[in-house]
Amino acid sequence: MSEDCIFCQIVDGEIPSHAVGENDSAYAFLDVNPLARGHTVVIPKEHHEHVGDMPGEVAAELFQLVNDLTPAVQAAAGATGSTIGFNNGEDAGQEVPHAHCHIVPRAPGDGGGTIHTLFSIQDIDDDEMGDIAESIRDAR
Repeated sequence: MSEDCIFCQIVDGEIPSHAVGENDSAYAFLDVNPLARGHTVVIPKEHHEHVGDMPGEVAAELFQLVNDLTPAVQAAAGATGSTIGFNNGEDAGQEVPHAHCHIVPRAPGDGGGTIHTLFSIQDIDDDEMGDIAESIRDAR
């Protein structure tokens, strides 16, 4: 628990939220600044700033809640799909320093794009791809 964290305050009931689900380790509520009707935020109940900070069992329960809620969010919003994602770290646009997953209902013509519209495709040759893959494996 971080006393100055808005998400910790929501979990503790100090700040009201429109709850839509929870389990032992995770809590889900409607985003107060929704990108679409039904936009849901899923957070670990304990304070973990980034995705990689969550213990495996907490991450598993968080992702289980995302998995359970996604069809319900889509159905309630009348959506035919959803974009699911984390902004992990300030440089990635994370505004609240508490790990959180967004479930954003999507429909044809909603004006949103794919994750590939956020970036330009990089030209990385196969040798460099191999080096990057090795670096990732070594960092684990």
